[in-house]
Amino acid sequence: MQWTLCAFLAGLGAVCYGQQPNVAAQREAMKKLEFLTGKWSGPASVSRGPGEPIKLTQSEEIQYKLDGLVMLIEGTGRNSDGSVAFRALATIAYDTETSTYRFRAYNDGHYLDTELKVTPGGFAWGYTAGPLKVSNTMRLTEKGEWAEVTETTFGSTPPRKSVEMKLEHLK
Repeated sequence: MQWTLCAFLAGLGAVCYGQQPNVAAQREAMKKLEFLTGKWSGPASVSRGPGEPIKLTQSEEIQYKLDGLVMLIEGTGRNSDGSVAFRALATIAYDTETSTYRFRAYNDGHYLDTELKVTPGGFAWGYTAGPLKVSNTMRLTEKGEWAEVTETTFGSTPPRKSVEMKLEHLK
């Protein structure tokens, strides 16, 4: 046990003396997402196949953690009776080595780790899993609403909206 602890501490020391992240640059990059902070809520529709989309009330609670180095996003979708239909947790952080934002999301035992592209007043992310391609875009409307659309493409089929939401900033 003592040898394991000593090996861990020695390894940690080696990491600590390696290349140090540029924390100031990380914090500065994360400020580009400041418009997201606070509480948001509004209607969302989710299509999971043929038939009518599921109508939800989506809420997003977003806050900075670790003195502005990480953004924490917690989303909850509720049915008309108030029961929870969807719950997700995500983080966004900036990697100075690659000059990219990393988006890590968790939902129903699944997780996603992908690049997040920050755009003026919004963001975009996506991923490919075999023949499935998912593209997600978010932008602020002229009224300051959070408008987000997720499109899925399976093989050579045309893109199909799978999620659409428009949220108001509750502050």
